[in-house]
Amino acid sequence: MKEKVSILTQEIISQYYFTLKKITFQMKMSNNQLQLLQREVYHNKDGVTILLYNKQQRTILLTRQFRLSTYLNKNATGFLIESCAGALDEDDPEACVMREVQEETGFEVTGLSKAFSAYMSPGNSTEILHYFIGTYSKNRKPAKGGGKSEEQEDIEVLELDFDHAFGMIGTGEIKDANTILLLQYLKLNNVF
Repeated sequence: MKEKVSILTQEIISQYYFTLKKITFQMKMSNNQLQLLQREVYHNKDGVTILLYNKQQRTILLTRQFRLSTYLNKNATGFLIESCAGALDEDDPEACVMREVQEETGFEVTGLSKAFSAYMSPGNSTEILHYFIGTYSKNRKPAKGGGKSEEQEDIEVLELDFDHAFGMIGTGEIKDANTILLLQYLKLNNVF
């Protein structure tokens, strides 16, 4: 099979937080015609997200933090309830998710298990996310949590009953796709 896509040019538009490139490429379409296309693509770091749960208490840990993009898109307050998450720096996904949990929630993860990996916005981003679940215990909280001040994070930790949190998908209180996927993963796998 011949190569269907040929990258012709890549122009950096921005490198502030993520790298945004304008890419010109040629693609052989299904009708065998060559098409010249342009797209803007964010080159994000890959990331991790985790849903922590306590089976005995039937609770989960989520975070609430301000997200400017949701505020700009008609989310009245800009605050989003979400699973703990972060970008891979030099870590492998398992080490990264353990670090992010302590930074954001203060808890230690036990029973870490990878659920799956997925592209969340393949139309404009290179980022792939690695999804995990893990258990937590109230007596295994060696750090304060709340995020890193040098990263300008101000994170509130929420401990919620699983059934209540799952119901928050339907009420629209939880709108973060990562969190919805992980809540559904726990439900489908009968974790509780």
